Amino acid sequence: MNDRLVIEASDLQKSYQQGKQAVTVLRGINFAVGKGESHAIVGVSGAGKSTLMHLLGGLDHPSAGDIRVAGQSISGLSESRLGELRNRHLGFIYQFHHLLPEFSARENIAMPLLVRRQSKQKAIAAADEWLERIGLTQRAEHKPGELSGGERQRVALARALVTRPDCLLADEPTGNLDSATAAQMLDLMLELNQDMDTALVIVTHDLDIAAKMQHKWRMQDGMLEQENL
Repeated sequence: MNDRLVIEASDLQKSYQQGKQAVTVLRGINFAVGKGESHAIVGVSGAGKSTLMHLLGGLDHPSAGDIRVAGQSISGLSESRLGELRNRHLGFIYQFHHLLPEFSARENIAMPLLVRRQSKQKAIAAADEWLERIGLTQRAEHKPGELSGGERQRVALARALVTRPDCLLADEPTGNLDSATAAQMLDLMLELNQDMDTALVIVTHDLDIAAKMQHKWRMQDGMLEQENL
């Protein structure tokens, strides 16, 4: 086992049943992510990119194949054990921020640490450090509805990284942002990718974003192939 590997997928397959017909989405995917690496996955809508991300993050189960997170196979793990593994090793950010609307920016960022049963004092202190890092200290008490789209995504990014995960899985994280704000978000993600040695896997339609990643992949016909962008 390479101790630099964070995620390793072997012969990953996924099919769905639609009536009497089985629809195959992923066909024997092999994919590995090491600490500090950055990967982009591109492809047309419906190609299976988000399905792959859900499988890599343990949010869905493959029809066949194996996924290892931090060296541990996630097949057959209980939901509670799988949740602990995700909380310790993985961070998630999506096109839609999924912040909890009734909580402030500070509380949203602190939430994963509270789930980990850290003291509220330590969780809030860590959240404040992240608010400073993403430039939103003055917005700490604002709820998501009081923040701009770019501010909400920055809070979502801080929430994903407050646990210092080994890998950040980002599914179209700039898809709802204007080009200038999207560029700022990408720069921030790449900066944190390098500073924290946190791997970054990003699904994107934007080839300019993909071109800035170390490794580029194209999802097509259920297969994942390396791409030169």
